[in-house]
Amino acid sequence: MTAQFHETLILNGKKTSMAFCPQLPKDLRVVELKEDEIDQDSIVFSTACWRQYLGTWEIKDDKFYLVDITGKYRLAASPPLFADWFTGVLRIPQGKRLHYVHMGFGSVFESELHIKIDQGVVIKTVTIDNRNKDINKLDMGFNNLPGFENYFDGDDI
Repeated sequence: MTAQFHETLILNGKKTSMAFCPQLPKDLRVVELKEDEIDQDSIVFSTACWRQYLGTWEIKDDKFYLVDITGKYRLAASPPLFADWFTGVLRIPQGKRLHYVHMGFGSVFESELHIKIDQGVVIKTVTIDNRNKDINKLDMGFNNLPGFENYFDGDDI
């Protein structure tokens, strides 16, 4: 499996990448487009985007929002959409990439900002330092496949 495109996160007013893909709500707030409405030539239909969409998210006033989406979905109402359906940990790479993993979101960076979210509200933030750690690239790849990437070492924060 190919390394996956990162989602965009607006954090403290600045765009950064998020090595993680939060699930979308399972209700009518996000709508799947009909086949004839989708740009089939879009980059989101490559092997680097198994989810077939790219989201832009924002943390503002300790709340997590979906502010834009491209690909096979669209927001049903005007953004931002408060992500009250989401509980989990966001993984934001920081610094230089130490190890490239050609699978999921498994590449390893000097450090990672992990932001724990409970029903759309930030409850804790921790920085994980990956320098001088033994990294098993195969384990990192499998642990970060789309759909499973919400569980990282150190997330019992």
